[in-house]
Amino acid sequence: MTRHIFVTGGVVSSLGKGLTSASIGMLLERRGLTVRMQKLDPYINVDPGTMSPYQHGEVYVLDDGSETDLDLGHYERFTSSVLNRDSNYTTGQIYQTVINKERRGEYLGRTVQVIPHITDEIKASVRRLASPDVDVVITELGGTIGDIEGLPFLEAIRQIPLDVGKQNCLFIHLTLVPYLKAAREAKTKPTQHSVQQLRTIGIQPDILVCRTERPIGREHTDKIALFCNVEKEAVIEEVDKEYSIYEVPMGLVEHRLDELIIEKLGMEAGPLELDDYRELIHRIRNPRHEITIAVVGKYIEHRDAYKSIYESLDHAGFHHSTRVIAKRVEAEDLERQGADALLSGVDGVLVPGGFGMRGVEGKIQAVQYARENKIPYFGICLGMQCAVIEFARNVLDLKDANSSEFQADTQHPVICLLEEQEGVEDKGGTMRLGAQPCVLADGSKAQDAYDAVEVSERHRHRYEFNPQYREQYVHGGMIPVGTSPDGSLVEVVELNDHPWYVAVQYHPEFKSQPNNPHPLFTGFVGAALEKRQTRPKQLV
Repeated sequence: MTRHIFVTGGVVSSLGKGLTSASIGMLLERRGLTVRMQKLDPYINVDPGTMSPYQHGEVYVLDDGSETDLDLGHYERFTSSVLNRDSNYTTGQIYQTVINKERRGEYLGRTVQVIPHITDEIKASVRRLASPDVDVVITELGGTIGDIEGLPFLEAIRQIPLDVGKQNCLFIHLTLVPYLKAAREAKTKPTQHSVQQLRTIGIQPDILVCRTERPIGREHTDKIALFCNVEKEAVIEEVDKEYSIYEVPMGLVEHRLDELIIEKLGMEAGPLELDDYRELIHRIRNPRHEITIAVVGKYIEHRDAYKSIYESLDHAGFHHSTRVIAKRVEAEDLERQGADALLSGVDGVLVPGGFGMRGVEGKIQAVQYARENKIPYFGICLGMQCAVIEFARNVLDLKDANSSEFQADTQHPVICLLEEQEGVEDKGGTMRLGAQPCVLADGSKAQDAYDAVEVSERHRHRYEFNPQYREQYVHGGMIPVGTSPDGSLVEVVELNDHPWYVAVQYHPEFKSQPNNPHPLFTGFVGAALEKRQTRPKQLV
């Protein structure tokens, strides 16, 4: 039978439940087990697709077009778990399903209640991932213990051991042990109170993972074990990592968490295979080079808004034994201060995605600066559209060129609404979403990077390169080197006379892993490193 691991969090939010869950999944996979990952989000939005990046961070898109929580990015970066729309459920989705059933009369006139109808639907969403070929389902519960919106989810996971057997379920609680400098000691009381709330609901955690800034020592872990009714060896200390989030699994291994989980679930597993991962950690800790990449965005102050971008840059840096310093440049600051002031000395420029016209002119200035100064440039989604607009204005002499998203009456809508988007009114889940095929031109930098003629990449956009201008761009030197199989949609553009200038309509950052970096990020970072190494020494 498929085993279930439930990961909850207490004391404060942003403790890293997603990273911890992903790390556990990775360790179990590396012991030969098949793992599926899942996130339950208690917010009422149907999905994060309509939520502000300032509130939620990036929207992570899956192959099947699901717009999901950013923690699913951690799952894919750490594990090989197959993710789809069953991997992320929200309160909105659960209630929507129950209400639709009620409207169809499926409850046969019964009063629809939180218990059992909502909790039954939550349990069904968890059990949907269980199958004969899956050893373990890891379900992370978003939010913090004590949040009122999380109560139905906690009640549902409390019931699951009654359905599948307690021996097939494991509860892991991630908590915080703060260190008070004034008292010069760690405090375990918040953890005790968090576990007390869980136990009041009816959930006794089997394992506690204690986040802490510094080692807390055996005295404190023994105290936590006693007051929280947890075995001493099941209190795991998780100290903040010095170099990278990819060190988290190694810290858990030091405390034998993988062995503890397998033992408690009564499973058979192979030896832990981590040789290649240890070599990766060595490269992370001992880079031979250093480069600076300017990331010019419109949500820069919220680091999680471009989470996968930063991680993908790091992955490519690991490949090149290079530390990548991401210089976060707010697009509106660039509009006010100019490109020379904010981009001088960088080794590469990356313009990521976004929506709306705020900051777009700053992004366009960044593209122009990279093009004219032969700095490696990588445009993603809106970053491609800005590249197309900049080239039209400054090379093709189409001074009024713009996207119809930003200027409906522009004389030259070089970026226009996708035909399939015309007439769409609802905002949620209606963009061009998910994996789409792309055919690459022979001799292009993109084809060289991928070493493939056709690739599949994930999309999330409404606007596209206007095909009416395609011939003008080719004559001007900006070449559409990647298209949809029928040739109708432009997916990738490059410049002929530039060391490395690639802009893509899709989101390659969603398919990068630390030991398997995305080829376009690898090519971009490699070009930036070459730029750095060939720069006159007095400028380095």
